[in-house]
Amino acid sequence: MKPSHLVCTVAALALTAGAAAAQDRSGWPSSFTMGTASQGGTFFVYGSGVANLISEELGVSGAAEVTGGPMQNMALVHTGEAAFGLTTLGPARESLEGTNPIAPGLAMDNACAMFPMYETPFSITALSSSGIEAISDIPDGARIGFGPAGSSSDTYFPAMLEALGVNFERRNGGWDDLGGQLQDGLLDVIAFAAGIPIPAVSQLEVQTSVNIVGFTEEEQQTIVDAFPVAAFDIPADTYTTLQEPARAVSMWNFAIANCDLPEDFVYAATEVVMSDNARMVNIHRSAETTTVENWDKNNVLPWHPGAARWFNENGASIPDDMIHGG
Repeated sequence: MKPSHLVCTVAALALTAGAAAAQDRSGWPSSFTMGTASQGGTFFVYGSGVANLISEELGVSGAAEVTGGPMQNMALVHTGEAAFGLTTLGPARESLEGTNPIAPGLAMDNACAMFPMYETPFSITALSSSGIEAISDIPDGARIGFGPAGSSSDTYFPAMLEALGVNFERRNGGWDDLGGQLQDGLLDVIAFAAGIPIPAVSQLEVQTSVNIVGFTEEEQQTIVDAFPVAAFDIPADTYTTLQEPARAVSMWNFAIANCDLPEDFVYAATEVVMSDNARMVNIHRSAETTTVENWDKNNVLPWHPGAARWFNENGASIPDDMIHGG
């Protein structure tokens, strides 16, 4: 055999061996579900897109599941009923501490961080015809929709509004359903906690005239001082209704994975999501912040070893003590 042929043969064998190693999927699940939230919210749109993307790229059957949101997703992923899910760091902390209302006393420590998503602003929407343009305009005993029971909005927004002196009747439901109730006059206000633009709000803008109700500077500071949130401005170009930025507060969201999933599977799924941000933004605009640089926004959850390996290979510096099993 000529030397050149020998080199080619060795190279071909190496490529074949590498391809075989790359296709070693021992232990990978044959299918997966992604816990999201109610239809009409950003979690559902974002999570459905991510589930489809991972399924198509990895050739593993997968789908999004409608859930009650961050708290329920922590429970589903912790138990392994869902491989992946979406959560917010406030509910994630409560779940780790055993104060998740779904299973009080259970420390849900088998849900691991997978990748950063976006900040969830807490914002309020009312019909323009209601005359509600500020928090102080919300009438005594107002009927306020806080989203699905156990969602980030339902967990934190009632207490936030109570801290601002608002007296209200609490209502729960999916975002699309609450939007319909607002239009029908069955609700006075919807208190949203979702990535922007919120699909249900964008739909309301098309169908009727609405007000995006921002906080005053003093109201914003009161909430920041009392809750695990940061000051946030909703950009004016988020909705056609806004003429200027609206003051709000926000929490970070992270995708989570069951900590027992194979490292190579989670590594591959993380790479699918993180390697092409433009593709993610096509799923939902909020994914503009689904970037490597935002790995450090997680100060709550342990990282899945597969996700941590991908991030550390691509510019992050996740310490060993923040990695599950590390």
